Amino acid sequence: MKILILGSNGRLGSALARSWRKFAEKEIIPLTRAEVDLSDPEKAEAGLAALEFGTGDVVVNCAAATDVDGCERDRDLARRINAEAPGRIARLCASRGARIVHIGTDYVFDGMLDRPYTEEDQANPLSHYGVTKLEGDREVLAASPLHCVVRVSWVFGPDKPSFVDAIVRRALTNPDAAAVHDKTSSPSYTEDMALWLAEFLKAEFPGGIYHLCNSGTCSWRDYGEYALECAQRNGIPVLTTTVAPLNLSDMKAFVAVRPPHTALATSKFTRLTGITPRPWMEAVEEYFRHWQP
Repeated sequence: MKILILGSNGRLGSALARSWRKFAEKEIIPLTRAEVDLSDPEKAEAGLAALEFGTGDVVVNCAAATDVDGCERDRDLARRINAEAPGRIARLCASRGARIVHIGTDYVFDGMLDRPYTEEDQANPLSHYGVTKLEGDREVLAASPLHCVVRVSWVFGPDKPSFVDAIVRRALTNPDAAAVHDKTSSPSYTEDMALWLAEFLKAEFPGGIYHLCNSGTCSWRDYGEYALECAQRNGIPVLTTTVAPLNLSDMKAFVAVRPPHTALATSKFTRLTGITPRPWMEAVEEYFRHWQP
């Protein structure tokens, strides 16, 4: 069985490529932008088509244009990467009897619900990033009933710095920290995601939309403050564990509108697999036990 990972040098793709190498019965083929560049959908399709894969194999698409403000500035590029290229690749996979597991985002929602979003909730993106990601989801799902869209949120892990790395590194030299307190979601630890996403490699796993992240909800401020506390507990010499609150409405540098509350419910995944994602705080605690500045 071949597993082709697009975007294999990104935060999630790197974790999948590293973690899944232990599967003796599977051939892991990591592909970077140099091999499959989604900014040119036609060439991306041709590059993937040149590789040998087919029935029973899986393409995991971790590649995307994720700079939310950048997607507003270059709308055509965002659409090529997030919508057109995934659609082409999904149709190629369908023609060969292969599955695509396409990584989606919580930004397809408007963030107006007062509970975690389920797969059945209506998508209503507020930004061009969210619009193009939703278009990509629909293109993928239309190509084959085998295909899966897995929506994730606030991805963090050891292969590429994220929000928690930035706030802890800043606190090594600066006692002042601040983060938005009125935007909430669910962190997703890449080491956990690699274990959970392995379920989607099984031939019997049903196609469709899934939400996948660590359990629980937090604000950026909660997330940052807990990361600083974990860092301090693990001997990292941060100068503060206090994060001052900022309002989302005051973030004038933002170009794109951000949805305020986009926690994801993972009960569908749990019903199918029996796996209950562990709380985000446990994952953050583990991450900072092995963290290096």
